[in-house]
Amino acid sequence: MSHNTFGHLFRVTTWGESHGPAIGCVVDGCPPGIALTAADIQLELDRRRPGQSRFTTQRREPDEVRILSGVFEDDSGRQVTTGTPIALQIENVDQRSKDYGDIKDKFRPGHADYTYWTKYGIRDYRGGGRSSARETAMRVAAGAVARRVLAGVTIRGALVQIGPHKVDRSLWSWDEVGNNPFFAPDPGIVETWTQYLDGIRKAGSSVGAVIEVVAEGVPAGWGAPLYAKLDQDLASAMMSINAVKGVEIGAGMASAELTGEENADEMRMGNDGKPLFLSNHAGGILGGISTGQPVVCRFAVKPTSSILQPRRTIDRHGADAEIVTKGRHDPCVGIRAVPVGEAMMAITLADHFLRHRAQTGQTS
Repeated sequence: MSHNTFGHLFRVTTWGESHGPAIGCVVDGCPPGIALTAADIQLELDRRRPGQSRFTTQRREPDEVRILSGVFEDDSGRQVTTGTPIALQIENVDQRSKDYGDIKDKFRPGHADYTYWTKYGIRDYRGGGRSSARETAMRVAAGAVARRVLAGVTIRGALVQIGPHKVDRSLWSWDEVGNNPFFAPDPGIVETWTQYLDGIRKAGSSVGAVIEVVAEGVPAGWGAPLYAKLDQDLASAMMSINAVKGVEIGAGMASAELTGEENADEMRMGNDGKPLFLSNHAGGILGGISTGQPVVCRFAVKPTSSILQPRRTIDRHGADAEIVTKGRHDPCVGIRAVPVGEAMMAITLADHFLRHRAQTGQTS
């Protein structure tokens, strides 16, 4: 299986399966001399870790990361990057492969089982193997490294919709995101989501969600006008996340409802002598190149495909069958996708920062 690497100058290659002994990644292209410890990475992994509320899978994984290479102690005693590949590893400690024994010959509707079988003629039925969202832990680990490269850039994500219930943007507060199990920026939506998801969970079903990721401090000039557009690569990064079915930048799909006057981000010269945009429908990117405004990206995550409700399917022998997926699954996988989206934003921006520096010699 090829295509396990993302990025150009800042490159991330992940490896491992959901029920294998471990998962890991190699981060190549990280500049030398950047302070980096396992604690820096663990901070981000703990935000994604499963089992932190009744609304996420109860698989008990500590997700303790080990740095195997690429860092060394400098003259001042700090652990810093050396410029060589950074290898990271997390052991899997709470697999329950027996949960999947009854369905090893059946294709789960909504999962990649059928397409993997068609393409490779073999599949790891234990939790989806390589296609499992377990792999995203390593994206978060790599994203933590990318954040260290992006000095001056702040990346934050929030859950803005679960099922039909959306946040009230007039009440948006980034400070609230860490105060609830949903990464919600609107404290008023928490009780609504709690009651709604309790009903979904008790029914043995699942529901989708929308996540918004915002990067502030990105200078103007990152990206390229044609085949390396910043928004193009962001869309690719977010679409590569498990269960994502839609991505939009800035106003996104809503821009189809706007007139030219409404959509254009008008400009004035600010008091500091720098251009000032009067709106940000473009999401901080024009012509594939960053404008200096916040980079805004949203993505939609479909309902978790593994549910307790019986579904019609076929097996690998071509016979009709019925399937019930047992095990521990998120009623809304979009909740834990928030730190994953942040990580993919960080990885993409780190790659474009290094490309920009290589082409122009500019460090900002």
